[in-house]
Amino acid sequence: MLNNSDLRKKILFTLIALSIYRVGVHVPTPGVNSKAVMDLFNSNATGILSFFNSFTGGALSQFSIFALGIMPYISSSIIFQLLSSALPQLEQLKKEGEQGRKKITQYTRYFTLVLAIIQGFGMSKFLLSQRGTDGQMLVNSPFVGVLPFELVAVLTLTAGTCFIMWLGEQITERGIGNGSSLIIFTGIAAGVPSGAQQLWALFDKGEVSFIKVLLLLLLMVAVIAFVIFMETAQRRLTINYSQRNSGQNNRPVTSHLPIKINYAGVIPPIFASSILMFPATVAQFSQIAWLRSIQETLNPNGVFFNIIFVLLIVFFSFFYTDIIFNPNEISDNLKKTGAFVPGVRSGSSTSAYIQEVLNKINVLGCIYLSFICIMPGLLTSQLNLPFYFGGTSLLILVGVALDTAQQINSYILTQKYEGFLKGKKITSRRVSFN
Repeated sequence: MLNNSDLRKKILFTLIALSIYRVGVHVPTPGVNSKAVMDLFNSNATGILSFFNSFTGGALSQFSIFALGIMPYISSSIIFQLLSSALPQLEQLKKEGEQGRKKITQYTRYFTLVLAIIQGFGMSKFLLSQRGTDGQMLVNSPFVGVLPFELVAVLTLTAGTCFIMWLGEQITERGIGNGSSLIIFTGIAAGVPSGAQQLWALFDKGEVSFIKVLLLLLLMVAVIAFVIFMETAQRRLTINYSQRNSGQNNRPVTSHLPIKINYAGVIPPIFASSILMFPATVAQFSQIAWLRSIQETLNPNGVFFNIIFVLLIVFFSFFYTDIIFNPNEISDNLKKTGAFVPGVRSGSSTSAYIQEVLNKINVLGCIYLSFICIMPGLLTSQLNLPFYFGGTSLLILVGVALDTAQQINSYILTQKYEGFLKGKKITSRRVSFN
């Protein structure tokens, strides 16, 4: 790997981009009393706000220029992916190829601006209306120079989100891995040392017993091991090649079509989290009574939150899998290469069979994702264990790490067998044949 100069450049670019992101997390928004905000946040960091903060890598608790994180962009992406399947105009754009996709991407960016402005304004109004734990103002002055604080905050936070969005796109295009996922991964990973330090402090003070620490470590190891197993698990459909295409003394050749158990990866929980975070964040920073009631209802350890979370995971798992895996395309490719599924007629019958298998596997994948995302949090809550990283965070950490490692490996293979794989994308592993 180290001998591949092109890959080295991609990895180096990715690391530099993520380092820039981490630096920006610590740059305060002009006019904000960062210490007072952090003290207030630490004294009240419960529920959805703490959940959101882990995705921003601590930027929210510092109210830095990256306080909104990349979530407005993800929310916008979700909305336009849904609209692309519902609105004929956007569906037509998708069919226009690269040009159409570029237009949809542009619309997604514009709507990201709208969401960032709404969230930024809500946050700025909240800061102006609150005081810190020691009675200090959270904002140094209602004006930053001659400009109102709300305007400065909205411009700063929106610019921060746009920069993160651009940075993620650059990582995807010029680096290695998915930029948005790696930014979220970096934010969550940045909280690991802090979480470990807090756990040690509680243990050192005698507030947490050795048994609880041991249980916590065992739970984390079990969750990580289970995630690795499920993320690499796959169902292999037997594929036979007709004798005339085998090229081996007319003997039929048997191969396999691999279908991952969790084909959508970490996208469903990320999308589900983004959908829940937007109304909860607006409600958290609002003084309107009915909006505040929404914030109280959306408690990550509450029944209502987990029911909605699971339903969203199931929806996005099927929705996203349908986008990235096309049984009709697979069936056509099999037919063109003289391959077939034993006992199934070529063409539409093969497509229907693959879709049926995919749906059954997807049900198992949804159960796995739902279990991992909600059970560790509920378990540690019931046992009163200081678990600073929920199942969703661990799933994203392990899932993104595995996916990035696989992309690096695929890139190496692509370079090694360039003559055979010319023109194929790294991510083609999702629909390739083994």
